[in-house]
Amino acid sequence: MHYAMGFLPILFFGLLSPANAAPKLRLTSTTVGPLSIAQGANGTAQTIEAYNDGDGALSLQATTTASWLSANAGGERACTSRGGTCNPITVNLQTAPLARGLYTASVMVSDPNALDAPQFITITVQMGGGVPDTVNFYVPPNGSADSYRFSTNSQLIPNVTTQGGGPWLSLNVDGSGTFRFLVPYRITARHLSGMQEGVYTGLISTSGAGLAAENKTISVRMQVTSQPIARASTTAVAFRLASNGPSSEQFVAVFNGGASGTLSVSAATAATTSGGSWLSVTSGTNSVSVKANPSGVPNGTYAGTVTINTNGVNNTLTIPVQLEVVAQTAPITAFGGVLNSGNYDGGLAPGSVAAIFGEQLSFQDPGSGGSIPLATNLADVRVLVNEQAAPLYYTSYNQINFQVPYETAPGDAVVRVERGGQRGNGVAVKISPRAPRIIQVGDGGIIVNARDASLAMRGGRAARAGDVVTIYCIGFGGTNGANVSGAAAPSSEPLARISPMPKVVFGNAFAGAHVVDAIYAGLTPTLVGLYQVNAVIPPGLTGEVPMAIAGDGYQTNSVLVPIQ
Repeated sequence: MHYAMGFLPILFFGLLSPANAAPKLRLTSTTVGPLSIAQGANGTAQTIEAYNDGDGALSLQATTTASWLSANAGGERACTSRGGTCNPITVNLQTAPLARGLYTASVMVSDPNALDAPQFITITVQMGGGVPDTVNFYVPPNGSADSYRFSTNSQLIPNVTTQGGGPWLSLNVDGSGTFRFLVPYRITARHLSGMQEGVYTGLISTSGAGLAAENKTISVRMQVTSQPIARASTTAVAFRLASNGPSSEQFVAVFNGGASGTLSVSAATAATTSGGSWLSVTSGTNSVSVKANPSGVPNGTYAGTVTINTNGVNNTLTIPVQLEVVAQTAPITAFGGVLNSGNYDGGLAPGSVAAIFGEQLSFQDPGSGGSIPLATNLADVRVLVNEQAAPLYYTSYNQINFQVPYETAPGDAVVRVERGGQRGNGVAVKISPRAPRIIQVGDGGIIVNARDASLAMRGGRAARAGDVVTIYCIGFGGTNGANVSGAAAPSSEPLARISPMPKVVFGNAFAGAHVVDAIYAGLTPTLVGLYQVNAVIPPGLTGEVPMAIAGDGYQTNSVLVPIQ
């Protein structure tokens, strides 16, 4: 029997917490805005409602570090957005001193005795409105398009004109969003058949906006070019770090959005407009590392920019950066941040590999559990699942990877992080007897061809009818033996098998699926928390075929496997 053991992705994420007889904090919304506000004016106060989804009563506080925000939590009263009783969280916008631009800050809603607290409300304001003055586009001459998104708080009446090239410019309501609070728009510039390389210009006039500053004329420029076009993987970078805590690093990938040539980064620089020299950047060939250091920076919100120079026709990319410095606290596990490591949803079972997302989880350098059995204390950090210490794969400031102990009973559970003996908040999760997930990458999975150990996924090598493939998974729960938390699975008989054995389903159930028995299904020998299902590709399938694993009362996520 063949067991593929050489490939193990270390992308394990999740966040868990115990669920007792305690209040559970819920918010009717966690985002406000972007709100368009006239320069020199304060915004209208906003109200978000909090309510209790557990036992007892909430005792809430609302705090913020932003100078242009204040917040307070009111007493219990009848809800206006749902049935029952709620506590209003009132957010006052003291935005008159702000210059034109986009500002984002957060309000922390906390209760030391409630599960799933604290939670954060993100507030975004657009001083002077969201409609831009000018937009520059770069597109290759192959029918491609480029777009720019913005939002307003009322609908616009647009008038679009172009000075040559035909109807290459448009302004439309973006499909995502809600007309009640936000109207999202997209400006699109598209290369049309017959357009030569060169520069084309257009104008978009907007009227009917509730904010006078959003009734304006937008100057648009599109350059059609065969040269490399620099694009960035993100339009903004944000950090939220503890005062005098560890630095944090994020990466911005830079890639070629053109149709030809090779794009490379020549240099990158960082600048701050407030808070001192907390921002630094290091450039690579196709990415930049953006680093924020909160040491010596007072609590508050600070702004900066990273400028990336490339050999693209648009030459320079400018990425705004925001740093929010907050007081050091106990570890904070994010609400809804306990996820399995397969497809990052909330499905969890005993033995699942999971991750906790939050902040101030660890103040030491990232630590990896290198030896097996896995330790339950790593870099002075513990994860407690129903007060039982869990095996740890990895610890860092914002993320911890851990294994749900096999001893965890199905039902409600509570997960919390303990850092240096300081207990963090509890987060409520559900534990199922089995919650298997194929480890997913994009729309494919970690599926290995037994014949040559290649990946059967887009960009890898297609599987073939009659081939044996190994499908890597997490979350199958208990096996017929060797269910020891943090321990390596046995590498000789008796192996740790799933009983009864699951089926592998190829194709669409509504269009005639192919169902095959697994050759082997169980824990991957010598590894911790990783399962594998070995199966033979059935005949008659070609192309990118949906595949899932099903058993008694469960089914995994569906992934695409290329078959030739």
